[in-house]
Amino acid sequence: MKNWKKIATGTALVAGLAAVGAAWMAVKTFDTSRSAVADDTVPLAQFRSTDQAAIVRGEYVMRLGDCAACHKADFAGGYKIDTPFGSLLTSNITPDTQTGIGAMTERDFFNAVRQGIGSHGLLYPAMPYTAYTKFNDRDMHDLWAYLSTIAPVNKPIDENAGMHFPYNVRLAMAGWDMLFFDNTPFIADVTQGKDWNRGKYLTDGPAHCGTCHTPRNLLGGERSSAYLQGGRLGAWYAPDITPNPLTGIGHWSVDTLTTYLKTGSDDVAVAAGPMAEAVEHSFQYYQVDDLDAIGSYLKSLPASAAQPGQPMTPNAQRMKAAALTYEVNCSACHGLEGEGIQGMVTAFAGNRRMLTDDPTNLLHAMLMGARAPHTEARQTAAGMPSFAWKMNDQQVAEILNYVRNSWGNAAVEVKPEQVAALRGELGAHQKLAVPEPVSVK
Repeated sequence: MKNWKKIATGTALVAGLAAVGAAWMAVKTFDTSRSAVADDTVPLAQFRSTDQAAIVRGEYVMRLGDCAACHKADFAGGYKIDTPFGSLLTSNITPDTQTGIGAMTERDFFNAVRQGIGSHGLLYPAMPYTAYTKFNDRDMHDLWAYLSTIAPVNKPIDENAGMHFPYNVRLAMAGWDMLFFDNTPFIADVTQGKDWNRGKYLTDGPAHCGTCHTPRNLLGGERSSAYLQGGRLGAWYAPDITPNPLTGIGHWSVDTLTTYLKTGSDDVAVAAGPMAEAVEHSFQYYQVDDLDAIGSYLKSLPASAAQPGQPMTPNAQRMKAAALTYEVNCSACHGLEGEGIQGMVTAFAGNRRMLTDDPTNLLHAMLMGARAPHTEARQTAAGMPSFAWKMNDQQVAEILNYVRNSWGNAAVEVKPEQVAALRGELGAHQKLAVPEPVSVK
């Protein structure tokens, strides 16, 4: 009964969005005037740029936008993105005319990237056109030039095959866009310097930081009032990246931020999950000046008002038992005193990023394992094994409470119920049963 109610509610909601969107589009279509180009008749499959400078710049723009992380190394797509409304597969963006974007003109391409108007209908905001709308014309043209050099790959992708009805009705995105899509270009703030404006352009546009780090409402729209203040990202958590000294990056310098983005580690924390992918495929290729600009911009923002919850009161007996479990299972990599391995394995001592009230990332690593990014600066990308098969929900909670409340750390209690919920969401293994000893008579 609950499922039927959920479907009925979703159907009504999507129908409403579709009706509103259709009416809106009939009265006022998407303003595509920004997509005017010198020649909008030649499709990508028939175009090959001869402007080598533009191609080189375009490859850098591709790195700025993190295109390879989602569309894969060959740009033929197929990367799965889980959303609260179902799963999506990323599209083929090679110049193949049948399964890629080879039939698109440059104007079509501009409209797809900056306004979410794709070849098969309106795009879902998992493709961050809501941020890419800030791309300037030169970056867009250079990206187009670069894509013209990519080898076509014939690979059919059913992009929204995993979206549940009624959320697979793409027309509803017109209503969503009307409510949440700000179709305006980047406008420089004349009261700020060049570096600050470059940092804001990169943060809000190509790097699309808000796509992950800004919390969303029930319909998936970004809550602008909580800009970059952290939010749930599927089965991961994207933390607060405002200058809040307790929950954000207030204790990091610009140089520390640049080092973390360039290498995947600040010598204490090590990137994992979606952030590791962003570092590996995108941020490590950023010019240092651009990373510094992002850091300077982030540090200039007002700090969120978030305050950490009340730390747990450790139970001496449980902490002693957890210390032994930690020594047996974790200390070889993370150290007896939680010191980690510099630049390779996360340290627990003095690591404020692991003390957030939302332990999702730590739970994810415990249940599914994790991997550090492989970067030019740090080529040994250490891996974290899964402990789902070895520990039950209570044991996972207790070892996390130990590391979050030892070596000077203090954090709210992780509950077994939180472990169980994420274990179910991820489909992680249950702890293997210990066979009963065979009795010998």
